[in-house]
Amino acid sequence: MLHLEHRTGHGPSLSTEFRAARRALAVASRACGGRACVVASLVFSLLVFIGCKREDRASETQTTGAPVVVPSAKPAFEMPPVLPGTPDVPALVTAVRPSVVNITTEHDVVRRGAVDPFEFFFGPRGPRRGEGDEVLKQRALGSGFLVDAAGHVATNAHVVAGASAVRVKLSDGREMPATVKGTDERLDLAVLELQGAKDLPFVSLGESEALRVGEYVVAIGNPFGLGDTVTMGIVSAKGRELGAGPYDDFIQTDASINPGNSGGPLFNLKGQVIGINSAINPAAKGIGFAIPVDSLKDVLPQLLATGRVERGRLGVLIQPVDAALAKALGLPKAAGALVSDVEPGSPAAKAGIDAGEVILSIDGTPVEHAHDLPRQVARRKPGTRVTLEVTGKKGKRTVSSVLDELKEEPARTRQEPSRPGGPKNDVGISIADDPRIGVVVDGVDPSGPAAGLLDVGDVIVEVEGVPVKSAREVPERIRRGAADRPILLRVRRDGRTRFVAIPRKPS
Repeated sequence: MLHLEHRTGHGPSLSTEFRAARRALAVASRACGGRACVVASLVFSLLVFIGCKREDRASETQTTGAPVVVPSAKPAFEMPPVLPGTPDVPALVTAVRPSVVNITTEHDVVRRGAVDPFEFFFGPRGPRRGEGDEVLKQRALGSGFLVDAAGHVATNAHVVAGASAVRVKLSDGREMPATVKGTDERLDLAVLELQGAKDLPFVSLGESEALRVGEYVVAIGNPFGLGDTVTMGIVSAKGRELGAGPYDDFIQTDASINPGNSGGPLFNLKGQVIGINSAINPAAKGIGFAIPVDSLKDVLPQLLATGRVERGRLGVLIQPVDAALAKALGLPKAAGALVSDVEPGSPAAKAGIDAGEVILSIDGTPVEHAHDLPRQVARRKPGTRVTLEVTGKKGKRTVSSVLDELKEEPARTRQEPSRPGGPKNDVGISIADDPRIGVVVDGVDPSGPAAGLLDVGDVIVEVEGVPVKSAREVPERIRRGAADRPILLRVRRDGRTRFVAIPRKPS
């Protein structure tokens, strides 16, 4: 007799088709012996297959006929939750648009030696400043926003710079003359005062420090004279430096900013101003830049009260700490502001800060990058006492200093020294003694270690932290330095001193 066994994954009970097939197979086996085994096995297999399929379908339904939810294994990667939908930009624009204004300025442009053939018949058509000169009126456009109900408007300083007349157009169509209340050229900010204005809608100032990269922003302004223009994008980056000055700290956005947008507001989705649209980069295909509103909040009270801004001053020249300088100075990481020079009699000199030390924090706020220090100092008024954490030859220490007032610096001119030939050395430069200014670089090997780091005309002040007074001292000081560190030089260029870390030639 043929013995067959069938196990299913549906429990110990067997289907009706299975039991019938087993009985038929047993009868056939007794009647035909082994010859029926093949045929019976095929029949049996077919019936078992049909029965199992019916059992599978039956197990997939409950008594009510609804599908059974079979638990599945946890997926290897779970999808994040779905984010909220598109923000309600129309509602935002409706709420903030009345506080955004268009600015038109007039500038006197003198055309030298202009000869008008019609003057012989009709006389001069405009005022003149000199023989043959004609004064023309040129218009420029910009944007701004109301910061209070009294009619004070914030904008860029370059929008109103040199203007002989300023007019402001409100969103309801009214036009008003405006005067420049105050300007801050260092931050490119200005405040205007509208004549005869009262009870005007004004914006809410947010916090640019809390702004996140990737956050939605909306720009409203007057590009190309097309007033009340709205564009939208995201914050592409923060803390951008464009070379505009020591306080560069721009917000980068892909919200379209064009000529005429300057001075206009950049809003977050709460309807708060978080930036002042200031610059565009034509080569960047639509990327624009805005001044953080926190900078405006720092200076706005002074501009409204006195029309000018007083800033604190520490009296140091600083430079960034890169990886090479960090290694040469023995620092654990590239951070802080390296003091390249200290002005005699300055607050830093009185506090005992030395060139070559690195300022790590001010009043407990870390100085991660060199540009953080002037921004922090500029936020404090003259007379403010600050606490600085510094590190250097004297180890890590804390010093206290009272800031004085930052004033305009006179333009610096580069002094071209005489450059007699000098000795070569391991840095790949030739140097010479100049009796007027000291040890001067008069040649740089384009394939040497100093290429791109030193220029002809640089004055070497120190080598490995030791002052040098003659060219012959330089090679000796270089040899005494640690072999596993870059060579640390302190050089003076264009009246400013800085540190340079030059890699050693492989032995």
